[in-house]
Amino acid sequence: MTETAFPETGRLMGVDAGERRVGVAVTDEFRMIASPVATVMRGKSEIAQIRELAARFGISGIVAGLPRSMSGGEGQQADDARVYAESLAESLGLPLRFWDERLTTAMADRSLIEAGRNRKQRKDVVDAVAAALMLQSYIDSRVSQGGTRRGA
Repeated sequence: MTETAFPETGRLMGVDAGERRVGVAVTDEFRMIASPVATVMRGKSEIAQIRELAARFGISGIVAGLPRSMSGGEGQQADDARVYAESLAESLGLPLRFWDERLTTAMADRSLIEAGRNRKQRKDVVDAVAAALMLQSYIDSRVSQGGTRRGA
């Protein structure tokens, strides 16, 4: 599966897939703000849980985090993320885009520490917050490239 254009309307879902957890975020219907919605544990019911979230929020496309090295290169983690996201998008029947997720988990963790969250609280939400940061970066980039948020 290759990246495809998103429909002009509908919410986007951001997915930050790790080895043990998948962070999920969604945009509002105007594609202005990304918000964390869930951290899904990897396992036998993860696709069903993500499918339920996609249905609940009326998702029209997936933006998947692509882990790159600081130099911009791709390694095994990026390959794994591509395989996972392509399989997820195909399973949900949704178009897919990839977006650089460098440092989003570190930024999410830092913001949660600043908000006074303890280690357990951070572990429960850091992946979803990282997905929201990645998704927000994606929608902000569409506007800075002369597009509108609606067509992000």
